[in-house]
Amino acid sequence: MTPAAYTLRRALPGDEPALAALARLLWPEHAEEELREEFEQCVADDNAACFLAMQGDEPVGFAHCQLRHDYVEGTKSSPVGYLEGIYVAEAHRAHGVAARLVAACEDWSRARGCREFASDCELHNTDSLRFHLATGFEEAGRIICFKKEL
Repeated sequence: MTPAAYTLRRALPGDEPALAALARLLWPEHAEEELREEFEQCVADDNAACFLAMQGDEPVGFAHCQLRHDYVEGTKSSPVGYLEGIYVAEAHRAHGVAARLVAACEDWSRARGCREFASDCELHNTDSLRFHLATGFEEAGRIICFKKEL
């Protein structure tokens, strides 16, 4: 499949079920209804955007980005565009779809005055680390988070 075989578009109201179904593949620990509610808020929020990658009428990938006004590790400006999540169905990987989704998020962020774009991944997620590096991100630091019950 060539990159031209896929189209990208910003998600609109009514796309939340498709976004939630794809996001459930990325975050299986979350209920689809919970994800659908999150995407309803995202699609309606001027400080957030979701993009869908389509093959014909079939959604095959998504990206969710938003503006972060709080401190973002390794950045110097505010707001910062932030890649909150990205997923491309396995059969559609290695065709440039994810890179195009990231570019759409970057363009959206740039249009809102952002000079920096950031993201994160879990320390053990080496696939995500490779993807981020391959799409132009550079590592800003590593942290270990702690908690305790009170």
